[in-house]
Amino acid sequence: MKVILVNGGPHREGCTYTALREVEKTLNEEGIETEIFWIGLKPLAGCIACNTCSKTGKCVYDDAVNEFVEKAKDTDGFVFGTPVHYGAATGMITSFMDRVFYSASQAGLGGRFSFKPASAVISARRAGTTATYDQINKYFGIMQMPIISSRYWNMVHGSTPEDVKKDEEGMQIMRILGRNMAYYLKCIEAGREKGIELPKHEETKFTNFIR
Repeated sequence: MKVILVNGGPHREGCTYTALREVEKTLNEEGIETEIFWIGLKPLAGCIACNTCSKTGKCVYDDAVNEFVEKAKDTDGFVFGTPVHYGAATGMITSFMDRVFYSASQAGLGGRFSFKPASAVISARRAGTTATYDQINKYFGIMQMPIISSRYWNMVHGSTPEDVKKDEEGMQIMRILGRNMAYYLKCIEAGREKGIELPKHEETKFTNFIR
């Protein structure tokens, strides 16, 4: 079993990384393989609704998005981390997640995410965490991804990695999140061994509200 932890922060080993690292360490202790995927600093365009992905099977922009969607094929769970920028997720991870989930669904690759557990991890100096948490969780709801929670909303506070490490409650939340994710993955594996099948698939229907 493997979990990819996505670092959507501009600093490779900044506050968001520090929170994700605490989740990762706990997952490893539970026997779960992990990888931290940093989306990097290269510009990431937002989705331009060209729908090329439905024809070619990948996003027209060949960058970290296509790399990640390919990795998702062999991944069992996901944690997406972002700092708060002006009361919301970073522009980079917003563009990244828009394109990841849209291109995967349009290319017929939704199975790389559907029914796989996911979590959001939010890092901030002070405020904007709950709005950002809500924002990231919406991606999981539209892709049939079970949302894994902790004993509180998944957030840490601090201006530096050293500050984040002093946020004892935040660090505990990250550890509990890691254990909860590991538990859920093991439950899925046990169900698979018992022959429990995924829910029946229905053809997607789109309804507009203008007649």
